[in-house]
Amino acid sequence: MTLTVRVIAPDKTVWDSPAEEVILPSTTGQLGILSGHAPLLTALETGVMRVRSGKEWLPIALMGGFAEVENNEVTILVNAAERGDRIDRAQAEASYAAAQTKLSQAEQSDSRQAKIQAVQELKRARARVQAAGGVVEI
Repeated sequence: MTLTVRVIAPDKTVWDSPAEEVILPSTTGQLGILSGHAPLLTALETGVMRVRSGKEWLPIALMGGFAEVENNEVTILVNAAERGDRIDRAQAEASYAAAQTKLSQAEQSDSRQAKIQAVQELKRARARVQAAGGVVEI
């Protein structure tokens, strides 16, 4: 038996297909979902979701949101999402480097808001690089 998986952002449906397995970046750690999983509602961190369809794994960068699991249906509502196979890895790595620089600069300032924004930007950039198949230090 398979799961019906939907990843929905405000501006588009990123994924709407059956899958055998899903791994989600929940706020309490990685969460694996298989057919027959107990009903669940969980918050999601900015990070990489992985969907297994057949023998292939597809990474999807998620920018925070919520996931609901019920009756072999996984509905994921996110602020933004991007399939890993549609991310330009070089551009994602450049954005990650820029986000690291911005965080270093924010840490030198007294602005708490600038630090929080820089950390969030770095998390988004890291998720995009990882979804594109790149490796980043954590």
